[in-house]
Amino acid sequence: MTLPASATVGGIDVQVHPSRAAMGRAAAAAVAGDLRRRLQDGGAARMIFAAAPSQAEMLDALVAEPGIDWGRVTAFHMDEYIGLAPDAPARFALWLRRHLFDRLSFGAVHTIDPGRDPAAAAAEYARLLSAAPIDIVCLGIGVNGHLAFNDPPVADLADPLDVKVVELDAVCRRQQVDDGGFPRLADVPTHAITLTVPRLLRADRLVCVVPGAAKREAVRRALHDPVGAACPATALRWHPAVTLFLDPESNPHG
Repeated sequence: MTLPASATVGGIDVQVHPSRAAMGRAAAAAVAGDLRRRLQDGGAARMIFAAAPSQAEMLDALVAEPGIDWGRVTAFHMDEYIGLAPDAPARFALWLRRHLFDRLSFGAVHTIDPGRDPAAAAAEYARLLSAAPIDIVCLGIGVNGHLAFNDPPVADLADPLDVKVVELDAVCRRQQVDDGGFPRLADVPTHAITLTVPRLLRADRLVCVVPGAAKREAVRRALHDPVGAACPATALRWHPAVTLFLDPESNPHG
């Protein structure tokens, strides 16, 4: 099966772009267009962002998009390591500050700080998220099929919590080394705070950006495997408004 440039697979709008850069620009244009619509006539928007190298091209292009009043946008992120120093370069909040939050004048930015009581931090972040609906989530898919830090096979697709402390599986931790976040597997934290799958799926729109050959099998599984915890990304098929942006390397039908 060869996908055209745009197709619907499992209810997901799948777009395949000719390069990683083109994929990033297309995803950013989609997010920007949605934001402009939501912000017209004095509206506001609330967004959640993933922190990962896979998102870098999209975020760079989003920063350059004109005509968006970022002062009416509230930003969140979806996961954070437990146990890193506040100034550790690998912290996701700092990655997003470098790539996005410090480059635009957001109305508010809420980052996850596990502090000395990660469970309490998770509960407080859940409270902030629940203050109003989330409009857009910009996310990716992990090499093991995870969404945020909801790893197989223990991800709960019907999780009653919105934000929680989780233990990271070995494949997920290895990805953090392969992505350049840590020099050795032993340096990667074993636990993190994450938004849960149901919390992500309650957003109005999901924009999923997944480049690279390492993600090809995870994308195939997300689109075709039975929906379940063995590949948490299969839960994207439950959402009515998901667009999946791929490059040629991540396209499982290429």
